[in-house]
Amino acid sequence: MRIILVFVTGMLFILPGASQAWRAWNWHEVYPLNDTTFEVIGRAGTGPADYWCGAGDFARTVLGVAPTQRIYIWHKEGPSQTRAGHRAVQFAFSPPPGKENYQSGYSLTVKEAGDNLTAAAAHQYCVNRDRFLF
Repeated sequence: MRIILVFVTGMLFILPGASQAWRAWNWHEVYPLNDTTFEVIGRAGTGPADYWCGAGDFARTVLGVAPTQRIYIWHKEGPSQTRAGHRAVQFAFSPPPGKENYQSGYSLTVKEAGDNLTAAAAHQYCVNRDRFLF
């Protein structure tokens, strides 16, 4: 009986945090940070396309934004706010302060706040990834 009580008590502490994460098509975790920003958690081998896939999938699937809605990097790749010891990129639907007129380059990156794609363009990095086909 004591083992069951310890297990149930442990699960109560684990489940609330786990229920806040949403998994994108590429299995990257996405956490809302507040009403305007969310964070895509990286894993070993995660590249820019993986982060953008997570952001686009979350925006289109969970939030239901229009395909033309722009998604901006709020904070470039760095330490996660929600998962200690992990790297993450924070995204928002408006540019970060001082980056309102930022011009994105032609390469896909997560190294510059203000870089942006439409929700449809970000989401296409999910569906055009042959490495997920087995």
